[in-house]
Amino acid sequence: MPLDVHPQLLRALAAVLRTGSFTGASEETGFTQSAVSKQIAALEEAAGVPLFQRGPRGVVPTAAALGLARHGAAVLDHLDAAAREVAALDRPLLGRVLLGGFPTTAMRLAPETIARVRGDHPAIEVVLLESSTPVQLRRLRAGRLDLAVVAVGTEPDEHDLTGLETEILPSGALHVAVADHHPWARVRRLCLRDLADADWVVGRGGRGEPQFGVWPDAERPRVVAEIDAWSSRLGFVAAGLGVTTVPALAIAGLPRGVVAVPVDAARRPARAFLVASSGPLDEAAGVVRSALHEVAAEIAAAPARPDRA
Repeated sequence: MPLDVHPQLLRALAAVLRTGSFTGASEETGFTQSAVSKQIAALEEAAGVPLFQRGPRGVVPTAAALGLARHGAAVLDHLDAAAREVAALDRPLLGRVLLGGFPTTAMRLAPETIARVRGDHPAIEVVLLESSTPVQLRRLRAGRLDLAVVAVGTEPDEHDLTGLETEILPSGALHVAVADHHPWARVRRLCLRDLADADWVVGRGGRGEPQFGVWPDAERPRVVAEIDAWSSRLGFVAAGLGVTTVPALAIAGLPRGVVAVPVDAARRPARAFLVASSGPLDEAAGVVRSALHEVAAEIAAAPARPDRA
């Protein structure tokens, strides 16, 4: 037979056990002693067994009382948790999240993530701090960032990620960026042999900054420029002075006059993007991390341009 009782009866039982008397339970709960006595009597009737032995020196709990109290405590804990969860649904999520990202993330991933969080949770403030991966990792360990989007390559000791929590972000395929008047702009896909003898505009930066240069295994490449800033690099490409590799994260930010072309190749430039944190996240930072994954997946799945016949 199910024990269907009001939670207050279980609270009264717990109070009597804690204080050792109906009088003590009355003082703890704010009910009169008579009301506490009636609550215990109602619980005994529902349980079908006596819960206390009453005598001149007070009340002594039975084994049934102790067992019921143990299960009752679990029930009350679940009810309290449910009440907190329901209350949280009506409470706006507040917080300030410091998000680190390398320059490429500022082209699409970071702004779309921040816009999504702002739309879903207007009371969460996300601040982007752009810097190289090594700087981000130092800031993360110093508590000056909540989350960091970092780039890692194939070298096992490229960055020390010890003690950090990391998750891989979808990154999509790398493409080759060319001028819209370049012959490659008219093809649907390139193959490795197409890249032979090409002029390349490559990135240049400090150790740990994600740079995209000559495609691996491209034959007889000619580097015509080494440039730090993406905008300047793509300016050279738009002028037809060379081509460069470009990650999916940056394709949406290509300037007018530059298009991205996919490449069929067995080996691709190996670089992964991670979202890193230095420990457990609060609710606001957790929301931002989830949004980063969602936006990154959408960017990775989006075609660089409509397929051409």
